[in-house]
Amino acid sequence: MTHRVFDPRDDADTRAAEVLLHDESTTVIDTTAEQALSLGALLPTPVAGPDEPVRWVHYPWRRSLVRVLGPVGFRRLRLDRNRDKLTLDEQARALDVRIGVVGLSVGHAVAHTLALEGLCGELRLADFDELDLSNLNRVPATVFDLGVNKSVVAARRIAEVDPYLTVRTFPTGVDEAVIDDFLDGLDLVVEECDSVAAKFLVREHARRRGIPVIMETSDGGVLDVERFDLDGARPFFHGLLGDLDLAGLASLSADDRARLAPRILGAESITPRMAASLPHIGTSLSTWPQLAGDVALGGASVAAAVRAFVRGEAPPSGRLRVGLDAAVAHLEDPLTTGGDSPAATR
Repeated sequence: MTHRVFDPRDDADTRAAEVLLHDESTTVIDTTAEQALSLGALLPTPVAGPDEPVRWVHYPWRRSLVRVLGPVGFRRLRLDRNRDKLTLDEQARALDVRIGVVGLSVGHAVAHTLALEGLCGELRLADFDELDLSNLNRVPATVFDLGVNKSVVAARRIAEVDPYLTVRTFPTGVDEAVIDDFLDGLDLVVEECDSVAAKFLVREHARRRGIPVIMETSDGGVLDVERFDLDGARPFFHGLLGDLDLAGLASLSADDRARLAPRILGAESITPRMAASLPHIGTSLSTWPQLAGDVALGGASVAAAVRAFVRGEAPPSGRLRVGLDAAVAHLEDPLTTGGDSPAATR
C-alpha cells in the first residue's frame, strides 16, 4: 500500500481526490496557505514553475489526505535550510542520483537521512523481513508498523517527508531473481544486510556493473567505501578476505562463513563491549547487540559519503572509523587547550 499524489490537471485524479475529501473516515490536512507564505519569504525569492498547482496526497495507511505545494516549490522550501552546505546547484544535481539500500535496520536510518537531506532522486529499498518489536530499540518506527515489511515501513516514513521522492520497495530482499532489477541504473549501493551471502551477491553484481558500494557497521561506527566504478577488479571488503568471491563463499561450511564477519570488520574495529558479547550470542544473548545512537550515526556517516559524491568530491575506496564512545571518553577542555577556548575568544 503506497501513497498517491493527485495531479489537479488530471480529471481522474481530481475525481478520486474529491471522493476522499467527502469520505468521513479520511482525515484532511491543508496548510498550503502557510506553506505558500513560507515559500515566498525565502531569500532569494524563489520562482515557482509556471505549471505548479498544489496537490493532494493520499496516505492510505494513515487514512489521511494532505495538501502540499507542487514539486518545485515543495522541494525548494523543504530543503532551503540545507543551503549552502548543499547549494541549489548541488541539490539539483542530487535529483539525478539513484541509490539502493539493502537491509532496512541500519538501512532505515540511512535511507531516511538521505531523503531528509534530499541527496537523491530515487531510492530503492530491499528487505525480506517484517518489523518485530525487538527492532524498535534501533529502527525509528512505531508499534503501528509491527508486522509490516521493513522496506515498506521505511518507504512510508520517507513518503511522509517527501511525497515526490521516487521510492521502490523490494519486499523479498535481494537474490538472484531480483538483483539485476534492483541494481539497474543505480549510481550507489548502500549494503546493510546481515547475510554474508547477500553481502557477496550485492558486491558481485555491483562490481560487474561498476557501481560503488558503501557499508556502515554500527559497532564502532566503521564506514567502508568500495569504488568498483574505478576498479573493476578490486577484491571485496578491501581484500580483507583475500580474493574470496560468491562462488568461493558457496563452498565454505556454515562455521567458516560465521568466521568471516569478524574478519571483515577487523579485530581492531570491534568495540570492547561487542567483543565481550560475542561469546554469549546464542546462549545468554539472542543476537549481537545494537544501539539506536550507533544506528543513527550510521545514517549520518553514509549521508556524509553520499554528500561527497553529490558535490563532485567522491571519496576513494577506504575505511573510516567514527567511534563516538571512544571520542567522548577523550573530551578536550577548551580552558586548558589554549586558543580554542570560549574564554580566549571573548
